[in-house]
Amino acid sequence: MPTEPHRHPLGGITLEVVGGSVVGDRYPANFDVLHVDPALPFVAVADGMGAGEGSRRAGATATGTLVAHVRAAWPEVAPRQLRAAVAHLQSAVRAAGAGLAELTGCTLTALLVEPDGGQGWIVQLGDSRAYRLRDGLLELVTVDHTAAWLGVLHGWYPADSPAAAHARYQLTRYAGHPGEPEADLLAVSLRAGDVWLLCTDGVSDQVDYHRMCRLLAAPRPQDAVRDLLDATLAAGGDDNATAVVVRVHAPG
Repeated sequence: MPTEPHRHPLGGITLEVVGGSVVGDRYPANFDVLHVDPALPFVAVADGMGAGEGSRRAGATATGTLVAHVRAAWPEVAPRQLRAAVAHLQSAVRAAGAGLAELTGCTLTALLVEPDGGQGWIVQLGDSRAYRLRDGLLELVTVDHTAAWLGVLHGWYPADSPAAAHARYQLTRYAGHPGEPEADLLAVSLRAGDVWLLCTDGVSDQVDYHRMCRLLAAPRPQDAVRDLLDATLAAGGDDNATAVVVRVHAPG
């Protein structure tokens, strides 16, 4: 289930990266997209909206476009380049769905680390998430681009209300959105001992905080990925589930 580990020495740190994905029991196919780059310190997850061809095209187009831009620009990593890549993938996803009579869109969350390891960049559209486990504290680094997130934040309704549950599926930003919204672009630090998780909502909706924290503390990222995905199946497998775990080591 998990990919083979990839190690990336980057100046003062080394990254160990593993990803994996499962279909679950609800859908006949996997409409998530996972990218673990074999050569660059770059990972991404995408989650298609719906279970049709538009979902499939959106995930493949958004991820493929971002990968192509990152590889073409490497070793340069700059916010302006990443924003240009997002603008390009927005147009590409809309073009990919132009001939379809269904929504073509997906979430997209990526982590790209600079060549010297001094800083990473998170690119975020939608409700696939990035978490960081540091010194035993698991924190959600991204925000969900959903009406539910806005509603709970501003007190429109309680977090466990039916209104919040309904708004959970109303994305305010995604790849393929007709308004071509900008992605959140977050500069983050990486320290030896950190564990990063990028995941689709099939993981975050089915694995609670305490279990996620415990599983991410596993010494081997392949064990963390396997156990997280197994936990989604044990919880009912109500969605495709995709996870990438990045463990940060001291050099050597």
